[in-house]
Order: sequence, then C-alpha cells, then structure tokens
Amino acid sequence: MIESATTYKDLINLKEKGIKALVEALGPIGMINFIRLFSNGEGDYTKEKENFEITEDEFLKYVKENGEYTE
Repeated sequence: MIESATTYKDLINLKEKGIKALVEALGPIGMINFIRLFSNGEGDYTKEKENFEITEDEFLKYVKENGEYTE
C-alpha cells in the first residue's frame, strides 16, 4: 500500500519505515550493505592518495602478515 507523501513529514517515522522496508526486501545484511553505498566516508582522498605509495610486493607481504591471504 502506497501512503501519501504527507504521511512522511515526521522524519523519524520515515527513517523507521525505510529501514523496515529495506530489511524486508534485502534482509538485515543487505540493508546494511545498501546503506553503506551512500556513505560519504571521511578524510580527504585527494591529499591522502598522494602520500600513499605501495608496491605489489609490499601489499602482498602486508596481507600475508595480517592473515588475510590464502593461496
């Protein structure tokens, strides 16, 4: 059932209904992943990328040392 736009003046109500609809459609994990798509993130990527240099070998070494790598 589609409700009129005037029902959604209360933003808390809108947020609750939106989250409920997402959970029903996508499941709880899907809802979280969907919301993450719209995250602004943090920091200044443009400045940070200039200071971030790593070779492929350094990357693989880091991943292996931190238990995230499987062959």
